[in-house]
Amino acid sequence: MFDYLQIVPLFTAFFVALILLVVMTPLAHQFGLVDQPNIRKRHHGMVPLTGGVAIFMAVVVASIVTDVWMKNNPLFFTASAFIVLLGMLDDRFELSAKGRLMCQFGVAAIMAWSAQNYITSLGNLFAIGDVDLGLAGYFFTIVCVVGVINAFNMIDGIDGLAGGMSLVVLLAVVCLLLLAGNGGAIMEPLIIIAAIVPFLAFNLSWKGFRGNKIFMGDAGSMFVGLTIVWLLVDHAQGTEAAFRPITAVWLIGLPLMDMAAIMYRRARKGQSVLRPDRKHLHNIFMRAGLSSNQALVAILFMGSIYCLIGVLGEVFAVPEWAMFFGFIALLMVYSYIIQNIWRMIRKFKKLA
Repeated sequence: MFDYLQIVPLFTAFFVALILLVVMTPLAHQFGLVDQPNIRKRHHGMVPLTGGVAIFMAVVVASIVTDVWMKNNPLFFTASAFIVLLGMLDDRFELSAKGRLMCQFGVAAIMAWSAQNYITSLGNLFAIGDVDLGLAGYFFTIVCVVGVINAFNMIDGIDGLAGGMSLVVLLAVVCLLLLAGNGGAIMEPLIIIAAIVPFLAFNLSWKGFRGNKIFMGDAGSMFVGLTIVWLLVDHAQGTEAAFRPITAVWLIGLPLMDMAAIMYRRARKGQSVLRPDRKHLHNIFMRAGLSSNQALVAILFMGSIYCLIGVLGEVFAVPEWAMFFGFIALLMVYSYIIQNIWRMIRKFKKLA
């Protein structure tokens, strides 16, 4: 690992993010990029929503200064700039869900069509040979990209969750790249990690950073979602893939399952699947009696288990069909538990 590790890009991303997080705070108040408490958001005071912008800019600066990033870096940064701008506009003006969705499809098209970073094969999911998508891979990729972007956007509900989940997934990607002998690519996820860490220090009010609360905002959650799906597709496709497509699914399994369960529940009630509410996994943990920090630790632990399953499945070459049907089975169990969580909690309390 140390043979491929480059310190300068990491320090650059870290310190640029740190500086921007401080500098952008007064600008956030000036331009109205702040989050105000309401019925769904129960924090105190107006909190700057510039964390995501700072992370993105830090990655841009570090990549330009040190020339470390992906092979399609101009198109990645083009797509990222659009998604960050979209997030900033949504943070400031609360765009309609449908309008935001259409813009996300446009960003996904840049990745699939322009950058040619798209899913060509799903692997041997049904034990009958590889499922090759052909031209359908472009459209399938666009749908997947939009799904992952929104999965990370939806999970961003308590301090540290979107950033922490991103770190868990990105570290798993680093591990898989090293195991595959592709250590030269580890700087891609590591430079994102370096930019996220100082944000988490402010967001979680670590010692020395208290009193300067900053949120990631839609710009940040959508940016990390786009970055993660870009990396996963890039390294799970082609003849030199570092891991299999189903492994990539397991790495982001928890955000995907949370989103799927929420959308299913809303659809059953005849509500818009894009309608915001307070029934996400972190809301359930907190209503069950956990503090925000306890809910954060519990969910990140769950996310780590998903990633561990993906990594171990890759290491021990578990058949793709077994990984796939295992994921589907877990999704069904997860969805059932989420739909009946309060009944289960009441029964548990009675037994206790």
